[in-house]
Amino acid sequence: MTVLDNVPSRRRLSSLRRAFHRYPEPGWREFYTTVRIVDELESIGVDEIAVGPAALDTAKRLGVPDTEELDEWFQEAKDRYDGQSDVFDAIEGGHTGAVAVLDRGDGPTVGLRVDIDALPVTESEDPAHVPAAEGFRSENEGYMHACGHDAHITFGLGTIETLQRSDFEGTLKVFFQPAEELLGGGKAMENGPHIEDVDYMIGTHVGLGQPTGGVVAGARGALALNRMQFEFSGTQAHAGLAPNQGDNALQAFLTAAENLYGIPRHREGVTRVNVGQVRSENGTNVIADRVQAQVEVRGETTELMRYMRDSVERILESAAEMHECSVEYTTIGESIRHDSDPELVELVTGVADDVDGVSEVVPWMEMGSSEDVTYLLKAVSDTGGYSTLIGIGTSHPGDYHTPTFDVIEDSLPIGVGILSTVARRLFEDPLSVD
Repeated sequence: MTVLDNVPSRRRLSSLRRAFHRYPEPGWREFYTTVRIVDELESIGVDEIAVGPAALDTAKRLGVPDTEELDEWFQEAKDRYDGQSDVFDAIEGGHTGAVAVLDRGDGPTVGLRVDIDALPVTESEDPAHVPAAEGFRSENEGYMHACGHDAHITFGLGTIETLQRSDFEGTLKVFFQPAEELLGGGKAMENGPHIEDVDYMIGTHVGLGQPTGGVVAGARGALALNRMQFEFSGTQAHAGLAPNQGDNALQAFLTAAENLYGIPRHREGVTRVNVGQVRSENGTNVIADRVQAQVEVRGETTELMRYMRDSVERILESAAEMHECSVEYTTIGESIRHDSDPELVELVTGVADDVDGVSEVVPWMEMGSSEDVTYLLKAVSDTGGYSTLIGIGTSHPGDYHTPTFDVIEDSLPIGVGILSTVARRLFEDPLSVD
């Protein structure tokens, strides 16, 4: 019997995926999702389950919503949940996510990271959209799993279930990471207590440009990103009678915005900047005393991202001083650059063909976007281990982050088979780890 004989059925995996698809929750509000993940882990049977502060460094969370919003989602999750669970106490206040451990004694430690949050997208009601037609469309109106994280949760649970039934020597850790869409959870989980002994870290994502049956063994070129929220504060005054008595926060913002787009490009690589979500509630006859906005910068390397971030901070402070205002800013999301390790990419390329349903294995893909799994991948590679991001192809009918996005469920057993096979190979024939 091989590890592939223990992969759960397509029906079982589809049922899991659909259960999570129906109740999507955004970053740091994945309360129901986390409790249901723990329920499944307890049913499967694992050696350790960590939640809340035991799973990640809560001080490193980025983009955490305000208390009122957290409380609303928390209460809704408790009302929806059928029964009682002590997990709610551990995750209240936005401490979502979990780490599951299968410990089979001496041997390497393999980590698998899957993200669990959803997006603020209203799911399609078109009868041609399978979740709408088959009764598992999002019940959290205005939110949906429009990036496949419901499938990622299924990959994580399916891989645990597969290996729990299999013989191996070593430890499997699955990181159910919150707040990826905010780029807010990777740093917190990387600084948590469970990553120090990981020898191999695997991230995964559905699609990545491949149809169902396609596999991407490694990724490179993810742009490092910093997302910042800022607020200019000035002094109100009558715009007609006494404009000279005001300190115009809107002028400070406009000065900053113009100069943010003027940050010099860098000789060492690609950089990006964009300003959005501008809000000021003053009337046209009132000198604006407050403007809130967000800005994000990207860089081909982490160092280039930091160059852009430092430039943003300097411009914000200078614009505030020019218009006699004050400014406050804080990072609400961040990712770094990290490329897959060639040694692990080669291993994935070699074993993926053994999985039923795989039609093509692409060794590398260029990302060009941003993903905070890079924190976990880099943490393991930097300590002498190996890491990669594996793409599990799916012929999704809609684009990412759109109302018609869906996952072709034939990709679910393929993904679980690949991840389980890679882990089993690493347990049996480890790469040399420093």
